[in-house]
Amino acid sequence: MKIGSDHLAYSTLVHPGDNWDEIWTSVRTYLPPVKARLSPDEPFGVSLRLAAATVQTLLADPAKLAELRQFFVDNDMYVYTANAFPYGSFKGQRVKEQVYEPDWRSDERVEYTIGVGRILAELAPEGIAPSIQSPPLGFKPRVTDSAVVDSYAEHVLTVAAALIDIEARTGRTVTLALEPEPMCFLETTAETIDFFTTRLFTGAAAERLGELSGLAAADAHGALRRHIGIVFDPCHQAVEYEDVAEALLQLRDAGVPVFKLQQAAALYVPEVTTEAVDRLRRYVETVYLTQTYQRRDGEIQRFLNLDDAIAAYDADPSGEREWRIHFHVPVFLDDLGEFRTTRFAIEESLAFHAAHPVSRHLEIETYTWDVLPDELKTGDIVEYVSRELEWVRDEIASLEAKAA
Repeated sequence: MKIGSDHLAYSTLVHPGDNWDEIWTSVRTYLPPVKARLSPDEPFGVSLRLAAATVQTLLADPAKLAELRQFFVDNDMYVYTANAFPYGSFKGQRVKEQVYEPDWRSDERVEYTIGVGRILAELAPEGIAPSIQSPPLGFKPRVTDSAVVDSYAEHVLTVAAALIDIEARTGRTVTLALEPEPMCFLETTAETIDFFTTRLFTGAAAERLGELSGLAAADAHGALRRHIGIVFDPCHQAVEYEDVAEALLQLRDAGVPVFKLQQAAALYVPEVTTEAVDRLRRYVETVYLTQTYQRRDGEIQRFLNLDDAIAAYDADPSGEREWRIHFHVPVFLDDLGEFRTTRFAIEESLAFHAAHPVSRHLEIETYTWDVLPDELKTGDIVEYVSRELEWVRDEIASLEAKAA
């Protein structure tokens, strides 16, 4: 939905959508009732999950793509962003670090992403520059040498050239937004800025993009910044113990475009105690990664999963520490009773955005409703995502009122 000049949606990654049949059923089942509650008389923005299997189906069968486009027209909806992070299966089975595969060194990731770009160019209405949400290049433990990073950069430039071609043919400017995430190659804000400024926004990269696209070097420089940027998720940067406003300021000063500003919250345990750890054990059995970052005596220690952090605590429970856990929880809650959330990071990012607009694409991404404890669920999925949209909408309205 539109909020001023911004677009706000929830990610349909929350619904079954590992193939065309699943996502087609999901958009028809869930989007109309959410729109009826949130935006009954105005167009409703959509963040569409597009798995590789769905992309293959839609590109091979234009009639299905036309049917999807007509569904959005008939229901007064519009697509402005797509989640192309998980390549394959995501719901109902163990994903963990495989969610990053195939990573950005692979031809499969390149071809898939270009396919998403082609579909978005067909679905997005005139005046919208749709964004593609994509992984942070790769899982950090699998980055074994500089050749891997070289491959990442080359493949990003290959996709940039394809997006330039799509723009020339369709008039649609499609953007690629890489999403920094804990324990990935693009993880911290500093690492993200370093990759963009040393690998992408350089003379050598512009020259290479010129070779791939046929653009002159000067035009290639501008095209890189027009088509390649990031997703900024304050949940991820809060887990990293970053100051969200400072991170956004650094990105702005470095000229790294933020093509999508997400709203997501992580679990936050201000004081790790034996009782808290015992209650956290129920979050261990999840299909998703639960990167857990511990601050103890001023030092940050990183654990790939919550159970690793729990094992370390069981071995040495002495001393004070806090945990931030990459497990998405409802954005309309900052107090879970026994724990807190990093919703404060969402509030900080929206406050920064109100003063210094970051991106016209806003999106809520709580995809974990199916694995949350029962006491955090008091309705159905339509109720959950509607409450999240209402909270973000009201938070933006409150910021605007304060500024007036």
